[in-house]
Amino acid sequence: MPMAVAVDSMAIQSARSAVASVLNLSVLVLNRSFVAVHITNVRRAITLLFRDLAEVVHIEDGRYSAYPFESWRELSALQASLRTPDQDWVRAVGYELQAPRVIRLVACDRGPRQGLRFNRRNVFARDGNQCQYCGHNFPTSELSLDHVVPRSRGGGTTWENIVCACVACNVRKGGRTPHEARMQMIRQPVKPKRSPLLSIKLGNPKYQSWRSFVDNAYWLVDLK
Repeated sequence: MPMAVAVDSMAIQSARSAVASVLNLSVLVLNRSFVAVHITNVRRAITLLFRDLAEVVHIEDGRYSAYPFESWRELSALQASLRTPDQDWVRAVGYELQAPRVIRLVACDRGPRQGLRFNRRNVFARDGNQCQYCGHNFPTSELSLDHVVPRSRGGGTTWENIVCACVACNVRKGGRTPHEARMQMIRQPVKPKRSPLLSIKLGNPKYQSWRSFVDNAYWLVDLK
């Protein structure tokens, strides 16, 4: 393959990866009464905007404004030369669209799902991907969930008895308690007061606009 063709192919692939990355970013979804109900991604949000099922909620200088698709497209054109590092952009045919952070469903009255889900992803987020025995951080693919009190001893699958553990520590502990295995825990597991994943999002400058709607929320449903 000629060098020029190879370079062009790599550039195209890189551009496609960048677009896909932006389309998978999170977007907060509000109902018609501006109550946060769940989280979706940029791809789905733009589809809802294009179909006039939603509008972008934009906060600037403490003021809230709502923009249907065409108005958001026009605003994006005006802001294109003033883009900041915390913004993301989607390139379409003939124009660029600023990725929304918050959208409002114009005909949705349902409220948010109550309660915090107990699942693998939330446990990893609560423990910060840190093995609760050796203290090292690992990618999700190299982590497991460990019953502090083994199931064979009556230990339940609950927030208070499940921790993030690396494979080596999990194998070492086996069917014993930490005391029996002479393994010191980093911290005792507890049920979070709010969604661990939501807390991570709010720590990212990209999602500061969410705080106006979710600072007192205790939920976070899976991405749609």
